[in-house]
Amino acid sequence: MIATTDTPAFVWYLMRASGLVALVLLSVTVALGVVGVKRWGSTRWPRIVTAGLHRTVSLLAVCFLGVHIITALIDGWIGLRWFGAIIPFESTYRPVWVGMGAFTFDLLIAVVATSLLRRHLSWRSWRLVHWTTWLLWPLALAHALGSGSDIGSGWGLGIVVSCVTMVLVALAWRVRPAVSRPVSSRRPKSPAPGVTQAPGVNQGLPV
Repeated sequence: MIATTDTPAFVWYLMRASGLVALVLLSVTVALGVVGVKRWGSTRWPRIVTAGLHRTVSLLAVCFLGVHIITALIDGWIGLRWFGAIIPFESTYRPVWVGMGAFTFDLLIAVVATSLLRRHLSWRSWRLVHWTTWLLWPLALAHALGSGSDIGSGWGLGIVVSCVTMVLVALAWRVRPAVSRPVSSRRPKSPAPGVTQAPGVNQGLPV
């Protein structure tokens, strides 16, 4: 396929915009997944809301990624055939970086498909596929940095930095309570009224 430049300009702009939006939504999905693992919730924000938002944002990421891929197939400059969206490194334009985007798409489809079929899969199988998100997200970042034409501008790079910061903050929030929680904060439970507490139980003595 010979690259041409007769593609309408709006296709080029739509491809760039949809790719950046997909990256932002994917980063939000990863951050919500980290929060969901921690099972964070409150009276104002139940855990079911976090889980539902995680699923919704991930599906939106797939939709915008689909727009990104379709416009990349239409754009003659990329030199991407239909099978290049699934098989990595088939593009004539920066094949390594565009190939990382194809690899990202493959992993994302696997994660979404197994999540939709969660009831029919074992916990171990679902979790094994879902852990590939930690490979998927860096690949998406590498694709954006290597093939994105907007990264050289201040706002494009700012979006990427914001995505990385969001995920790192979510990771730090997840790890911090388990590390910084002091042992002395565990207070012994008071005995129920009318119940005599046996010596050596919940009094700091070996039992």
